Amino acid sequence: MMPLLADWLLRHSVVMCLLLHSLVLMTFCFHHAATSCSKGCYCSESEGRGKTVRCSHQQLTEIPQDLPNDTQHIYLDSNLFTTVPTNAFAGLPLLVELDLSHNELSQLEPGAFRGLGSSLQFLDLSSNKLVNFTPDAFEGLRARANLTNNPWRCDCNLQMAMPRVDLEPASLTGIVCQTSDPPEMGIEGLAFLLAPDVDLCVVMKKTTDVAMLVTMFGWFTMVISYLVYYVRANQEDARRHLEYLKSLPGRPKSEESSTISTVV
Repeated sequence: MMPLLADWLLRHSVVMCLLLHSLVLMTFCFHHAATSCSKGCYCSESEGRGKTVRCSHQQLTEIPQDLPNDTQHIYLDSNLFTTVPTNAFAGLPLLVELDLSHNELSQLEPGAFRGLGSSLQFLDLSSNKLVNFTPDAFEGLRARANLTNNPWRCDCNLQMAMPRVDLEPASLTGIVCQTSDPPEMGIEGLAFLLAPDVDLCVVMKKTTDVAMLVTMFGWFTMVISYLVYYVRANQEDARRHLEYLKSLPGRPKSEESSTISTVV
């Protein structure tokens, strides 16, 4: 009896040890994934600011995918990024500050900052090459943003896009027009939000009105043409019918007159 009990305890002890070892290993892996620093970056942590990741001046061309998920401050400035892809920071639920200034950014894909709406407080996109404002890139963000020193193109698309974002309103004053469409609006060098009584959609509205008038005129012409064709076709049919009736032999004149009156 005792040997059987000892053998049972031994086997179950081995199983429990293996399970405990696996649990410790998994815990270590998860902790390492959460707290390790991205390659080529410098990480620091303080009680007041939490974890900070600095990847400045690293000649990076793509947003790092191995950023620690407990990061609160990220500095990716002075690199070579040209675009921010969709969901680039989706795995960083604690992120408070994101610096992407002094890059080569010309495109922000829709959903570029998705997942940061509830945490991000400051976004720096200054000194890049952003021309077109993409509201879908900022979905859900209520952060303060620095949008200065970009070659913004102010046009009807920008005018319609600005009310669609939830960024802190003062952030939009950083959109200073380098070019405009139509160019004769004279707002180059001005912050679009502060330009009084400027309607960049006026040309589009006029074009739309002209297009509607042309379309209505086209439909009206088609209706008139159809009516003229219909009347002429009926007149021709009536003429042929009358000629046919006249050609019928031995028909009483009274009956013929009655038929003609009916046709007419």
